[in-house]
Amino acid sequence: MAAKIYSSSQKTLHWAVFVLVIGLYGLTFGDDLFQRGDPNRAFAWWLHISFGLLLAALVGWRIVLRLMRGAPDLPSSMTGIEQVTAKVGHAALYALLIAIPTLGILLTWYRGDALSFFGLFTIPAPFSPDRETAKSIKELHGLCANGILILAGLHALAALWHHFIKRDDVLKRMLPGRSNG
Repeated sequence: MAAKIYSSSQKTLHWAVFVLVIGLYGLTFGDDLFQRGDPNRAFAWWLHISFGLLLAALVGWRIVLRLMRGAPDLPSSMTGIEQVTAKVGHAALYALLIAIPTLGILLTWYRGDALSFFGLFTIPAPFSPDRETAKSIKELHGLCANGILILAGLHALAALWHHFIKRDDVLKRMLPGRSNG
């Protein structure tokens, strides 16, 4: 029998990933706030890279927990198309959560920069800089970032629809509080 709600660790990771995605998106506006050469602009990108690496680690941990613990069954009141849409939506969110940090890492390296995780360790670029490749990756990284905001917004709207219109427990399964461990 599947759990009725997600575990405390799954819930914590869900909300931590949400906060990181929003925060990382916000950090991209450092380009607009600071002029080229301003140390604050470089600091914003250093934070973006560090938090991006943290996101990659948390997404990896989240996937492992999902594989180990699974997820609660969808409510039987959901139609077949609703269940398919929910599963496709979750798969797309996971795909973007994997793609975005991966593209960010590649972008950093193709720019010729090392990855730094809050100054605790640095991973140098394993290949030579390539401006054209970096430009293409940056565009894809940005498209995926915009895509995850749209998809996460739809995900949130669906959860609110379930809570306030359908009045089922879909949203409650991911809210802090009672859990299965």
